[in-house]
Amino acid sequence: MNRRQKTLIYASFSAFLLIAVMAAGSFLTEEATRVDFARKNLLPSLGHIYGTDWFGRDMFIRTVKGLSLSIVIGALSTIGSGLIALMMGTAAAIGGRRVDACVNWLIDVVMGVPMLIFLILVSFIVGKGPQGIIVGMILTHWTYLARVVRAEVLQLKSSQYVIAARSMGKSNAYIALRHILPHAYPQFLVGLILMFPHTILHEASLTFLGFGLSPHQPGIGVILSESLNYLSAGQWWTALMPGLSLLVIVRLFDLLGDSIQSLYNPYKSHE
Repeated sequence: MNRRQKTLIYASFSAFLLIAVMAAGSFLTEEATRVDFARKNLLPSLGHIYGTDWFGRDMFIRTVKGLSLSIVIGALSTIGSGLIALMMGTAAAIGGRRVDACVNWLIDVVMGVPMLIFLILVSFIVGKGPQGIIVGMILTHWTYLARVVRAEVLQLKSSQYVIAARSMGKSNAYIALRHILPHAYPQFLVGLILMFPHTILHEASLTFLGFGLSPHQPGIGVILSESLNYLSAGQWWTALMPGLSLLVIVRLFDLLGDSIQSLYNPYKSHE
C-alpha cells in the first residue's frame, strides 16, 4: 500500500474508535455504574478489565462514560472556537490595516492572559459545569487557529483568480465566500481537529482542580481527582487505566489531524 492508502486506513480507524467511544458513553445508563460493595477494589481482570473502585463500580464503564462526555464538551468547544477563529482570521486578512491591527491586538490580549486562570475565572462567572467549561474554552482557544487562517487568507489574496475577481468589482465578502474560504478550508479543518486534544485535556485539568464538572458527573477529571485519595492504599488501577485511556483518545485526535493534513498536502498525498 502507498502512503495515501495507509493514511486513509489510519484516519478511518481513529474516527471509528472516537465515534464508538462517544456512542457507547451516550447509551450507558446510571444503572451500569451502580454501587456494589461486594466487588469493590478488584484488580483488573477478564471480568473487569479496568478493575473496580472503592464503591464497586466498574472502572471501564466509568472511563468510557467520562471520555464520551469529554469528547462532547471538546466538540462543542472546538466548533465554537473554530467559528470565532475563522471570522477573526478572515476579517484580519481582508478587512484592511485597521481591522488587522484590532484583531492582532485582541489575539495578543487573549494570549497574554494565562489560559488556565482565564478558564477558572470564566467557570466561576458562568457557573461550574459543562456550560462554564465550554464558554471558557470558546473564548480562549481560537487565537492560534485565527493566526493560521489569517496567514492562509493573506497568501490566497495574492492569487491570480482573486486579483481578477477584485478587478471585476467584486466585494470583499463575495471574494471571501467564493474564492478564499473554499481554498482555506483544508488548513482550517486540520487546525480544528488538532484543537480537540487541547480542549479535552483542559476540560480534564479544570475538573481535576475542582473548577469544572461536579463530582457526581462522570468526567475523567473527576475520576482522576478521586483516585488520588486511594493511590496510597495501592489502588493504582483507578488512576492508571483512566489516565492511559485519556492519552489514547488525545493521540487518536492527533493521528486523525495528521492523517487529514497528509491527504490535503500535495507534497505528501501521492507519496
